[in-house]
Amino acid sequence: MISHPRAFVIRFDPSRARFLNIPLSRAHNTDMLTSFVRTLLIYAFLLAILRLMGKKQLGELQPFELAITLVAADLACIPMSDTQVPIVYGLVPIFTLFLIEVAITLALKKSMFLRRAINGKPVIVITPDGIDGDALAKLEMTVGDLNEALRSKDVFSPANVRWAIVETNGDLSVITDDSAPSPRDIPFTLICDGKHMDDNLVKSEIDRSAVNDILQANSLKVKDALLLSVSPGGEYYLQPRHGKRVIGSVL
Repeated sequence: MISHPRAFVIRFDPSRARFLNIPLSRAHNTDMLTSFVRTLLIYAFLLAILRLMGKKQLGELQPFELAITLVAADLACIPMSDTQVPIVYGLVPIFTLFLIEVAITLALKKSMFLRRAINGKPVIVITPDGIDGDALAKLEMTVGDLNEALRSKDVFSPANVRWAIVETNGDLSVITDDSAPSPRDIPFTLICDGKHMDDNLVKSEIDRSAVNDILQANSLKVKDALLLSVSPGGEYYLQPRHGKRVIGSVL
């Protein structure tokens, strides 16, 4: 019989100041066990740090807190994936980031200037006059983004909103207009950011000539319309890029 040679891994043993020949299978098992233990320790440490930050979900994070969280997660991956990196090289930077977060939070409590410089300030995107296109552009939001945020608040048309504010953490706060009739169906968006939505034209069974009539009645072109939506009942909401909203009926 021919015996196959066993594979060995050469490793340095600092306690004995010499190199050791370790069987490959044993080395792999040791590496996996080491990675498992290191991952548990780093995860527990990172979880404790995030709990000390006092945040329960991403929607509650300010921009600087989100940046610290992402960097901490990236730092945690290094000692997890590379067992040759001492675990303390991952824990110390993460703890340092936590201290930075605490210092910034304390500074923000004492300085309104720093709070606005780092966190920004809330921005009003809908007023009783309609959607503020300039505010959306400042936030780099589209009308589609705004409609999506409104739907997350169970509001399906800007016509039912009196005030809407984008908070510093990106959340949308809404005050509805109780005097506006509540829509029974989801309205169709026919023009969004100055462009026709052809698929919705087909679904709404409204031809483009009717859309052009609405625009001409308000002395607007397609590119001048920030939003035009029509409910199945025929009521439309028209928001020019500059000016007050218009609510009317197609029929």
